[in-house]
Amino acid sequence: MTDQADAIIVGAGLAGLVAAGELVAAGKKIIVLEQEPEASLGGQAWWSFGGLFLIDSPEQRRMGIRDSHELARQDWFASAEFDRDEDDHGRRWAEAYLAFAAGEKRAWLREKGVGFFPVVGWAERGGYTATAHGNSVPRFHITWGTGPAILEPFIRAVREGVEAGLVELRFRHRVDELITRDGAVVGARGQILADDDAARGAASNRDEIDEFEFEAGAVIVSSGGIGGNHDLVRAQWPEWLGAPPTHMLSGVPAHVDGRMLAISENAGARLINGDRMWHYVEGITNFDPVWADHGIRILPGPSSMWFDATGHRLPVPLFPGFDTLGTLEYLRQTGHDHSWFVLTQSIIEKEFALSGSEQNPDLTGKSVLELLRQRLGKGATGPVEAFKERGDDFVVADTLDELFAGMKRLSAGVKLDTKAIRREIEARDRELDNSFSKDAQVTAARGARNYRGDRLIRVAKPHKILDAKHRPLIAVKLHVLTRKSLGGIQTDLTGQALAADGTPIPGLFAAGEAAGFGGGGMHGYRSLEGTFLGGCLFTGRTAGRTVAAQA
Repeated sequence: MTDQADAIIVGAGLAGLVAAGELVAAGKKIIVLEQEPEASLGGQAWWSFGGLFLIDSPEQRRMGIRDSHELARQDWFASAEFDRDEDDHGRRWAEAYLAFAAGEKRAWLREKGVGFFPVVGWAERGGYTATAHGNSVPRFHITWGTGPAILEPFIRAVREGVEAGLVELRFRHRVDELITRDGAVVGARGQILADDDAARGAASNRDEIDEFEFEAGAVIVSSGGIGGNHDLVRAQWPEWLGAPPTHMLSGVPAHVDGRMLAISENAGARLINGDRMWHYVEGITNFDPVWADHGIRILPGPSSMWFDATGHRLPVPLFPGFDTLGTLEYLRQTGHDHSWFVLTQSIIEKEFALSGSEQNPDLTGKSVLELLRQRLGKGATGPVEAFKERGDDFVVADTLDELFAGMKRLSAGVKLDTKAIRREIEARDRELDNSFSKDAQVTAARGARNYRGDRLIRVAKPHKILDAKHRPLIAVKLHVLTRKSLGGIQTDLTGQALAADGTPIPGLFAAGEAAGFGGGGMHGYRSLEGTFLGGCLFTGRTAGRTVAAQA
């Protein structure tokens, strides 16, 4: 079968599995090459919260949200701020993806058995004007079953392809070179690595035991981005975000290292927008790490007070959950690699969620009873409470003085202006004496509760930070957490990789994060969230269908 393969797919993450599923459905024979052990099948998507960007969905309408293709397009292009000549294909992919998200995306997934949590989340709220960055309405649809549930139908399709003799799943096969002939990409060669029983996401050995070389009619590169390679992240860090952090946490395993980007470039592919990237500023150290520097992102509601490392409150509208890169840009100007949330027990119970399938066992396990207990009962969710009790970055105290002492212990060498923090908290608390306020964050939190979903499970009723009824007080030290590459291999709307002169490279295709989620960067500078998994779905489907039609 190997000698007769129609396609080779490099990378067995979500995009690669979706492409493989399309090829199997068309009766094509494929080889899937994956350097990691079988335990890591599905890649980063398995670890995800399962958020998907949908437009004017039944879930939105049931929650009283009025969305439209036009409004979503307004938000997308305001956030993307496309400003480069090489953004031409990214713009086209953005238009196509918006049509997909407003059209068949939900029905296509529903046909495969994918369902959604009924409350739609409001990510990247913006906080500027209607023509600037941010989601005007909630669009973050949480998959019922989180990341594993998104993967399940595509893994099943590939497994069925294996049983039918259409698919060879070759784990521990590391691609080192794409084979070219007469200007076309015709295969891949590399090293077979020794077997490894490493758990999902954990580091595996790089012991070379043999070589391989396969040829096929097409090669689809779906190998992910660079978030696990901090040296490469720093090398590509954009000037407009200031100096790269000295200390960062990793939101992805170490094998997300960007190797295939340079290998694809050596085969003639054009890499663009390498300086566009998506990293979070609400990272906390995982007390039970799977990979090196393993961090978890807090998905915050809008009420925690945010201070820089020296104790100065962040400016409007840099509130939790409003502008990821705007906050990162501001914090990089402070000269420190961390910042602080200050909040109450009432806020952490209502507003803290943790990103990741493993941090949301109720949603991942599809347990309605557990979900009701965790999300609507008293107290924070079990994983959040575990971090509060065991996490290195949490300070819990009954008084401000005790809180400040703990913050100082966690930031030795940084002069913390506790007087400034106290002044901001006390001033903010005075604003709560009325139902109106000049404090924009208080106003934003009150406004958020006009949305039924936020009032139900996401935004705490505004209260004074120093009110004893809402104690203990909590401070959380926040770190930069690497996550996604927004640039990559430039592709046309069929998923075919383009050369430096803009012409398609015969036989070479790219999908997922390796392709900048479409065109080498369909997000431009900023994401609206829920669009990374969706970008893998859309580009994998497109590349798979194109190759199937040509084979």
